[in-house]
Amino acid sequence: MTSMQTDSASVAATTPQNHGAGRVGVGAGVQPIRSVADTGIPLALLVDLVGKVSLQRGSICMLDLMAVLKLPLSVLDEVVAFAVRERLMEITHRGALDADVSLRLTDAGTARARESMARCSYAGPAPVTLEDYVQAVHAVSVRHQHVNHAFVKDIFRDTTLDARLLDEVASSLNAGRPLMLFGPAGSGKTYLAERLGLLLEGLVPVPFAVCVDSEIIQVFDPLIHEALEGETLATVCARIDAAGAPSVRDRRWQWCKRPVVVSGGELTLDMLEVSFDAAAGFYQAPPHLKANGGIYIIDDFGRQLASPQALANRWIMPLDRNVDVYTLHTGQRFTVPFDVWTVFSSNLNPWEACDEAFLRRLGCKLFVGPVDIAAYRRIFDAECHRFGMSAEAGAFAYLASTLHGRSSTPLMACYPRDLLALVDAECRYKEYPKVVTADRLDEAWRRYFDMTHRPRRHSAGTGPAHGHRRRGPRQTIRSSLRSTS
Repeated sequence: MTSMQTDSASVAATTPQNHGAGRVGVGAGVQPIRSVADTGIPLALLVDLVGKVSLQRGSICMLDLMAVLKLPLSVLDEVVAFAVRERLMEITHRGALDADVSLRLTDAGTARARESMARCSYAGPAPVTLEDYVQAVHAVSVRHQHVNHAFVKDIFRDTTLDARLLDEVASSLNAGRPLMLFGPAGSGKTYLAERLGLLLEGLVPVPFAVCVDSEIIQVFDPLIHEALEGETLATVCARIDAAGAPSVRDRRWQWCKRPVVVSGGELTLDMLEVSFDAAAGFYQAPPHLKANGGIYIIDDFGRQLASPQALANRWIMPLDRNVDVYTLHTGQRFTVPFDVWTVFSSNLNPWEACDEAFLRRLGCKLFVGPVDIAAYRRIFDAECHRFGMSAEAGAFAYLASTLHGRSSTPLMACYPRDLLALVDAECRYKEYPKVVTADRLDEAWRRYFDMTHRPRRHSAGTGPAHGHRRRGPRQTIRSSLRSTS
């Protein structure tokens, strides 16, 4: 019997009913483990974990082992009893309570622990089996997520995102298909992509580590996974208990919010494989495996060291079959669910950067471009509020009609934030009142575009005079501002 037998009725009983979204599920991180057999992990591996923790700490008690390895007393009793029989450990103290036991390694146990540590220095929570992990991912699949228009409208009510664009993005989620957001830099693609996690409800169980062929792969990442603790976790556990689940839980799993993982220009093909640390002797899971049950965003697609086509080729099978295949340094190959809502964000035209085979697997390709004048005003007002500034009458009109209009600069969603940041910096430096004026916007505009679009230098007598500054950037995408102003 494994620790991950999923009861579909219990899963349904614990599913949040709002908007038809996120299943919590009791199949993972909840089922009790009372013996070594229930863990699915070889006894020898558990003995080595106990030995390495003991080697690091010297004399150790059962309560410490329970805290570090996340195993219940009944399982550790079995492991320690074996170690004592094999004369790898000895009991130095036994109190009135079962958990009040202190232990230390014997000479033979110390030698074995050092040998084990040299092979693999992992000495954290006990891993779960690959079989249990696969069952857990399926039980709380992101493909169970469904949203409706009212929910999306409510979630994004405080943003300035285009309602039509949000409707198209949400439809992509309901279809369970990958999404590509493309358009010019500064149009808000990354801002939108990183907030798509708001659409995902429910919890996912994330193991600290997974054991594959006696090799350990770390999965839980505190920089990515937001674990539930304290009263929030108690509330979830109480709801699960009410559905009839046992009160003893497998603490090798962490209950987490659905993850949102972002990879940018630093992404390489090697990073998409399980990464073996030869010095440490164990593996790190790749970013999209850590994102299972949530969203995986490939930002700035096309700016990586690998070509867009090479990255596209790497994703074809996972996008097509919803599984990914990894290889250990021993040559052992294994399959893991690719259970993520994949979102690509790119400045490139997808039809020019990728071939038809890859594009066919993208369920939705949405252009994110300049915003209209009304949305630009909402963004401007929101950024003024965020910076704690007020705008004098006519400041926005000067920005939109004069600064944008005379340079034919499109109304990109990023400009109000970037320009007002410069205005705010000037006000704080010169101790001015925090008021947005036309003059301050003019100065911010000059500094902003002179930094990012430096004019060409000309030889004397062959063009504009030395030091001439262009007011705005040369653009290939023209704004519709003239027709709306």
